Amino acid sequence: MSKHGKVLVAMSGGIDSTVTAILLHEEGYEVVGITMKTWDYASSGGSKKETGCCSLDSINDARQIAVEKGFHHFIIDIREEFGDYVIDNFVDEYLAGRTPNPCVLCNTHIKWEALLKRADAMNCEFIATGHYAQLKQNIDSSRFYISKGLDENKDQSYVLWGLSQKCMQRTKFPVGHLHKKDIRQMAKDMGYFDLANKSESYEICFVPDNDYRGFLKRKVEGLEEKVDGGLFVDKNGNILGNHKGYPFYTIGQRRGLGIALGKPYFVTEIIPDKNVVILGLENELERNGMFVRNLNMQKYETVDDGFEVNTKIRYKTPGAESKLFMEDNLMRVEFNSLVSAITPGQSAVFYEGDDVIGGGHILNSFTVA
Repeated sequence: MSKHGKVLVAMSGGIDSTVTAILLHEEGYEVVGITMKTWDYASSGGSKKETGCCSLDSINDARQIAVEKGFHHFIIDIREEFGDYVIDNFVDEYLAGRTPNPCVLCNTHIKWEALLKRADAMNCEFIATGHYAQLKQNIDSSRFYISKGLDENKDQSYVLWGLSQKCMQRTKFPVGHLHKKDIRQMAKDMGYFDLANKSESYEICFVPDNDYRGFLKRKVEGLEEKVDGGLFVDKNGNILGNHKGYPFYTIGQRRGLGIALGKPYFVTEIIPDKNVVILGLENELERNGMFVRNLNMQKYETVDDGFEVNTKIRYKTPGAESKLFMEDNLMRVEFNSLVSAITPGQSAVFYEGDDVIGGGHILNSFTVA
């Protein structure tokens, strides 16, 4: 019997999840490795070779580590679960004029649920991943919550705001208190030089060529014909030109508009039912308020109106000081200063210091008088 219990480790074949599994194994846990097949890129009609966590090479890498270290490893096929939820949401959000963040949905609604389901089947007390985040517990309320990883350049707390209390109470993040350079050195010290130098993929797993427009065209029959020829207009409704279809644009976009107006213009708003994309100057992207839906609270179950937080509206940004106000099932966020390109569909995550208070999806933005 293991010294600390049995843990199911999500192994993608990358350095972080591999070191996670090895660290837990060396600490005395009974490790069971699991690799999830989420997507078969060839089925999307793409031309690029399959890469990342779904590739055969990555699956083989994960299995090889398990064999060498002497613990069990399984491959599970969750393509149907993944496709029904993540892919459908990805397409629906773009068709609604919003910009989705599929990695958040995959983590919170697919991968963790899939891990817990298999952990129960294998009598594993815990699950573990290679995310750069830390898990803490509120002493007063016993609520679990995510806190930033020690390595600020690799911190992944932003994509974990959707984790439930049920998921967090059984989760471990063994590399969350380490820096990436230390993880690479560990891999080298263990003799895994190829792994230590392995490149990382930041692409959406089912769009590895980064051409989400092409993906949408392949997934939605006749989409291009239905939306081609819509109007670019300014905030006053003046026609500026024609675009190729509203789903192919996102708030804050400047490049790839295919229109010359003598000065830099940006996408400031998308109106799906009219196939209209509004363009404006950079300052027209600025707002100081937004509504957030699909809320998941972590550190506190509720917060008082005016609760002060730092809110991040994009992954690799420092965030902005703001105040929170509950309105029905929505969170109204009022920023202390103007912020640029608040994008419907993206995640908004509320921080108290390094701790995640909660988060949700941006519904819309506004300007507080």
